[in-house]
Amino acid sequence: MALIIAILAVILAFQNTAIILVTFLIWKFEGSLVLVLLLAFIMGVIASLLILLPRIIKKGLITFNQKKKIKELEIKLEEKKEEVNSGEIV
Repeated sequence: MALIIAILAVILAFQNTAIILVTFLIWKFEGSLVLVLLLAFIMGVIASLLILLPRIIKKGLITFNQKKKIKELEIKLEEKKEEVNSGEIV
């Protein structure tokens, strides 16, 4: 799959060698079309990751807390099983 993407990227680069001018407010940048497309793609990926980061962190914390609670409950379960097996039902 990665090889196919790399081949497509090379084809894109060869077919889009035109030099273009990008103007944003007072900033101007001149470069090849494929470079501008690549920079726009990278900026989009970074923006997406920054937007998703809080959700990823929140889910990680929830998962950590749930695993901790599961371990606590498993320990209590083992204690209760030992009580039942030894006849010390409380």
